[in-house]
Amino acid sequence: MQFCLTEDQQTIRETILRIAGRFDDAYWLERDRDGGFPEDFYRAFASDGWLGIAMPQAYGGAGLGITEAALMMQAVAESGAALSGASALHMNIFGLKPVELFGTEDQRRRFLPPLIEGREKACFAVTEPDVGLDTTRLRTRARPEGNGYVIDGNKIWISTAQVADKMLILTRTSELEEVEKPTEGMTLFYTDLDRSRVEVREIDKMGRKAVDSNMLFIDGLKVPAEDRIGEEGKGFRYILHGLNPERILIAAEAVGIGRVAVDRASRYAADRRVFGRPIGQNQGIQHPLARCWAQLEAANLMMQKAAWLFDGGQPCGAEANAAKYLAAEAGFEACQTAVMTHGGFGYASEYQVERYLREIMIARIAPVSPQLVLSFLAERVLGLPRSY
Repeated sequence: MQFCLTEDQQTIRETILRIAGRFDDAYWLERDRDGGFPEDFYRAFASDGWLGIAMPQAYGGAGLGITEAALMMQAVAESGAALSGASALHMNIFGLKPVELFGTEDQRRRFLPPLIEGREKACFAVTEPDVGLDTTRLRTRARPEGNGYVIDGNKIWISTAQVADKMLILTRTSELEEVEKPTEGMTLFYTDLDRSRVEVREIDKMGRKAVDSNMLFIDGLKVPAEDRIGEEGKGFRYILHGLNPERILIAAEAVGIGRVAVDRASRYAADRRVFGRPIGQNQGIQHPLARCWAQLEAANLMMQKAAWLFDGGQPCGAEANAAKYLAAEAGFEACQTAVMTHGGFGYASEYQVERYLREIMIARIAPVSPQLVLSFLAERVLGLPRSY
């Protein structure tokens, strides 16, 4: 077993930290206050070719694995960009995996290069109001019409839809009662986000203002048949190939946020003097931070295992979900501890740690709740009866 990064992987990490380092605390404070997609940050990674790190070389990508992609996204978060920075790049890393795997050669050549080069942005439109993680009950419909389809329905919590040119959208093409299995009858499309037919309404939220979250109201969106990915009715199976990579990347990002939070808190504790001594000399400060470091490193090992399994073509559902759970919980504890280490200053925006705490909540909630991860592990690993 090898637990050290290769020379190439270490170079990736150092390069990403250097690029992200051009965007300092003041930059992210402004994005957090005023919002607006971090276009210059995004362009910095696009111009250096990083947006296609896990995409095939034939379409302009780097052809690397999810292990390298996770190292990249972890470094982005760890730089202090946290999820504001990571979410601006996230869709490029895993989002079009179904197109890569199940699209036609024409579709791959049409869709992948513009995304990799940063000429187009995409959003991932699956989640719906009143459906949540029970994806089989989604209500957005695609009905055949002419040489294509017409889509009607609603989506929610769709990131980057304010700036996206394209969307990967999962729809129903057969009613639930018409199919043998609930996972059948869903069809996947990658198509233009036509704003004359799609109203994009931003959701005001507690953090990550730089990367928008939205509701989509879709009314009569015409989609050509050549924008359908794979077979009609098989869309649910296709999107599953993007779920484990997403969980691995979220885990990597959560560890990155936790690391920068612990680093900020440790430096503050070493400098802050109360009663004539650094507060970091007190075990009441030392022990929580040390515990956070240990929890983050343990979560990171599970993330690396899940990525290694995925890159090796082996089943990794349990490991990817466990990595997401462990990293999000460890990241949350680290960010909360960092705020408390700073005391009253932890509540001040200029010290950044309160932003990390708000943003790490995303990793705990999405793309799957900690409770559902535990239910999944109980069923699939421990063999217990399904509870949902």
